Order: sequence, then C-alpha cells, then structure tokens
Amino acid sequence: MGVDIFGLGLDQVLIIALAAVWAGAINTVVGSGTLVTFPVLVAMGFPPVTATISNAMGLIAGNITGTWGYRREIAQVGGTLLRLVPVSLLGGVVGALLLLTLPEEVFETVAPALIVVALFFVIFQPRLQRWVRARKAAEQERRTEIAVQSGEAPPPERPEVGPLLIALVFFAGVYGGYFVAAQGVLLVGILGVFLAATLQQANAVKNALVLTVNLTAAVSYLFLAIDRIEWIVVAIIAVGSTIGGFAGAWVGRRMKPLVLRLVIVTLGVVALVVMIRNLLGA
Repeated sequence: MGVDIFGLGLDQVLIIALAAVWAGAINTVVGSGTLVTFPVLVAMGFPPVTATISNAMGLIAGNITGTWGYRREIAQVGGTLLRLVPVSLLGGVVGALLLLTLPEEVFETVAPALIVVALFFVIFQPRLQRWVRARKAAEQERRTEIAVQSGEAPPPERPEVGPLLIALVFFAGVYGGYFVAAQGVLLVGILGVFLAATLQQANAVKNALVLTVNLTAAVSYLFLAIDRIEWIVVAIIAVGSTIGGFAGAWVGRRMKPLVLRLVIVTLGVVALVVMIRNLLGA
C-alpha cells in the first residue's frame, strides 16, 4: 500500500519536489522554471488554473532565495529597482486579475510570440545595447551643444529608466501575473537592452522584479481564488524551489556573460517549444 500525503502519493511528492528544485535553480539563472513544474502538476490531474496559481505561490520561496543570492548586484542598482518595482507591482495586479477573469487560451495563444521577442532581445543584446547607448550619447551631446550655445549650464544625463523601459517592465509584469512561465526570459531580455547595466546586474533586477510580480499575484489569489489553491503543492514547491534558488544563485553569479546568454537562449527555446506544442495540442 502506497504512502498517502494529504492526497498525494509519495512518488508524486518526490516528483513535484525534484521539479521544484530544478525550477527554483533555473528561475534564478534566467526564468522559465514554471515550464518544469506546471506540466508536472497538469500531468498529475490538477486543473490548469489551479496548477498555475499553486505553482506560482510555491515558487515565491525560490524567488526570495534567488534574489538574496544576487544581493550584491542589487545593491549596485538599488535606485533603479526603486523606480521599477512599483511598475512590476501594478503589472502583476493586472495580470493576476486577467488570470482569474479570462480563459487561459487567450494568453497561451500569444505566449510563443512573446518568447520569440524575448529571445531576440537576449541574442542581440550586446548590439542593441550599443545602439541604445549610442543614441543616448548622441542625444546628450546634442542637448549639451544647444545649452552651450544658449549660455546655459549643460543638462544632466537622462536617467537610465526611461518611459520605454517602464512600459516594457509593466507589460512583463502583466505577462508574469497572468501566465507566470518564462517571465524571467522576457524580463532579462528587456533589461539587458534598455537598462544601462551589466548582464549580471540585469539578472539581479530581473529576480527582484519577478519576486515582486509573484508576491503581488499571490496576494490577489488569496483574496480572489483561495478555493483554487492546493496548499500541499504550494508547500512542496516552496521547499524545493528554496533549495534550487540558492543553488541557482551560486551558479548564475559565477557564469560569464556569454555562457549566461547561451543558457538563457537554450531555456527560452525550450520554453517556446513547450508552449507551441501545448498550443497545437489544445
């Protein structure tokens, strides 16, 4: 007779726990850990919305440990985070409300396209970042020249968090609050191009913003969908993702930019294949 743990067999508990460890690790490095745990939960018979909500809440523990692991890089870009966290928070609220009011098929249809955009950002990040910085430098030089000609003091450099970055981070927050999966890939692609920071710093910001979105969504679930939460699943994923989060931070912070980018692209392609396969099979 098999061991039963709150309605789950011991084999199911172990499978979910192992998936959670792996998900916590890759979420810290880049994202898309949900594409490990979500299919496992669905395969065990959990309804998709229940699986999405329970999985998102469980992975918060891994988000916390992963963010803590990047605390040194976060300290270097603390001012940027103060401006972007409220944007992610708002996006997470909107996304969570969409999850609870719209059919899942709506966002699943556009998710593959979002991953393609994210991979484009990651692959061409160095070139695009040089282009963005060159445009900023040219604009600053033009403004300085105008100020000098008019006898005014040279204007300060524009802040690195511009309207476009804010809009894209908000969009990523909506995406993360609704679908959860691969929001890290999308965010690290956006931040890698439009944030004046190293890839490691961008990854640290990504971890903090993903944590913000998931915490915001979790609060929304508690108020609006507590009956859809499987707490035993949340607990198992929380423990596993905590372990994975520490491991992922240790590995990710020691990766060279090129290696980290290759990992990001590889996981992003896997996410894309999974999403397209699910879409075609629906």
